[in-house]
Amino acid sequence: MLQQLPLETINGWSRNTLIQTLGIECVALDATSLTARMPVDARTHQPAGLLHGGASMALIESLGSMGSSLLIDTDTEMPLGLEINANHLRAVASGYVRGVARIVHAGRRTHVWQVDITDEATGKLVCTGRLTVMVVPKAA
Repeated sequence: MLQQLPLETINGWSRNTLIQTLGIECVALDATSLTARMPVDARTHQPAGLLHGGASMALIESLGSMGSSLLIDTDTEMPLGLEINANHLRAVASGYVRGVARIVHAGRRTHVWQVDITDEATGKLVCTGRLTVMVVPKAA
């Protein structure tokens, strides 16, 4: 079960990171999922003016890592992305996309997250991905 922290706290973790640069913002949290939105604009476009697949991957990894942070003791452990894959299914040129991360497996040392990204305007699936997170001890 995910720790229920204020969204302001979770979003605060992203200051001065790629997550902030891309405009990713967590907007919902419940016991088993974390939701964020990301703008589709010049920050996240590829040269043809569409959502960059790498931006979608960054959203997937960000959500899974934040979710894992809500499952562990962050004073002694930290989550690191181990493997990520995604299928890009639909193009988006503007607006916002919304990613919903759901925990598939929450082991002691590995977590697996399923993340679905949809176009906020249409509700259509844009990308679906899976992230494996390794939980490692923090260096002293």
